Parts: sequence; C-alpha cells; structure tokens
Amino acid sequence: MKIATWNINGVKARIDNLLHWLSESSPDIACLQEIKSVDELFPREAIEALGYNVETHGQKGFNGVAILSKLPFDEVNRRLPGDDSDEQARFIEGVFSTDKGVLRVVSLYLPNGNPVDTEKFPYKLGWMERLERWSAERLKLEEPLVLAGDYNVIPEPEDAKNPDAWVGDALFRPESRQAFRRLGALGFTDALRAVNDQAGVYTFWDYQGGSWQKNNGIRIDHLMLSPEAADHLGSVTVEKHTRGWEKPSDHVPVVVDLKLNPA
Repeated sequence: MKIATWNINGVKARIDNLLHWLSESSPDIACLQEIKSVDELFPREAIEALGYNVETHGQKGFNGVAILSKLPFDEVNRRLPGDDSDEQARFIEGVFSTDKGVLRVVSLYLPNGNPVDTEKFPYKLGWMERLERWSAERLKLEEPLVLAGDYNVIPEPEDAKNPDAWVGDALFRPESRQAFRRLGALGFTDALRAVNDQAGVYTFWDYQGGSWQKNNGIRIDHLMLSPEAADHLGSVTVEKHTRGWEKPSDHVPVVVDLKLNPA
C-alpha cells in the first residue's frame, strides 16, 4: 500500500499537476497540505473521477489539509485536540480497514514558526506539544499509524544543502528539532531515514535564488510511522521530478510503501 504526503501549495493552482501525479504515481492514500481552499470549493469531482474518496479540512486562502484515498473511510477526525481557540486548519485523520486490521493516517501541516521573535514560534512549539500528547494516546491503541505531512522541521544538518543558512530559523531551531525527536522517542520511525541514511535528500526547494537549479534544498516533509506501521515498511521514494514540472509546488511528494492490503 502506497501512502504519500505532498504539500501542494494551492490545490486550485496545481490541480493539473495533482491529477497527473495521481494517475502517474497512483498512491493508495495521498495526504495533501496547504490546499488553500475551503471545503466546499475543493476540486473533488476531478479527483473522485480517478477513483479516490476525498476528505478535507479547509480554510480560505491558506493552510488546509486533505486525505485522498482509494480505500473507503471508516472514520474521519478533524482538528488537533488540545486548544479550542486554534482555528487553523492543519490536521485531519483518516481511519481505514486493511488485511492487518485498522490503519490510521494523518495529514498534518505544522506551523512554520517564523519570525521566531513573534507569537508564531511559541504557537509552533505549542502545536508540536499537542501533537506529541495526541500521538502518545494513539500509540496506546497499538495500531498502524502514519503521521504524514509538512512538519516545517529540518531534523539534522544533513537534511539541508546549506545548514549554516538555516541557523536561527524556526525550521532549524534546537527547540523545533528537539520536539521532532521527541516523536521518535515515543516510538515513531522516520520512514525515509529507516531506509536511506544519505545526505542530499530534500523535499523542498524555494522558488527564489535558483534553489531548484542549484539543488539548494531541505527535507521538511516526513512520514513518521508507529511501531506497528514500521513493521510493514517496504520502500520510501522522494518523487523529486515533480519539482521540475510547469507551475510546480515548492515541495515534492514523499511516498512510503507499506506491506498492507485493503480489507
């Protein structure tokens, strides 16, 4: 079963690329971030025509997450618990049936956190604390769980072409990286690093400064696997070629293949 994450950076602006990628890569479950669309205006019909069920948690103009699935949804949960005042659309969980039992998949869009001397950085860290608490509770279910999304965290220096350029940035601040490592300490596995320890693997290239042409990238899109999901880990692929398409997102899809089948 192929499960993918992709920050699409505006689903309406990238709909042709999205449809082409869904046809080409054919993930069983695709987690999208930064759809920048309210739920009722999400272009679901064209996606459903490819055989996908669509669930969204949208917001006008920015943020927004979605899960597209060839499997029927057994359950859908929107919003990360823990802060009733948080109205930003950054979290959606889908529950599915497989031949090994329940599978839970989350599409998440973690806050950027910049500038760090504003309220945005404490919001980022608070969001990560809420994610950690929620994840710890979900792990008690002992089910395959995939936390897929744009974490806006560069975990290690080898995850950036030029790590010195990111010192002090919210994506690379020690507090952000420590919060990401705490997910690992709970028992989650960074899927890509489980199969590939090489430097130079990136998922984001800025539109400015010729970053794509210079391969000046960073790795901030991650699939974190619960122990029960990691037990079924096959391969992980970064579909870098999509960054070279016309009108690309600044992120590329990351796809994990789990040895699970629909029920």
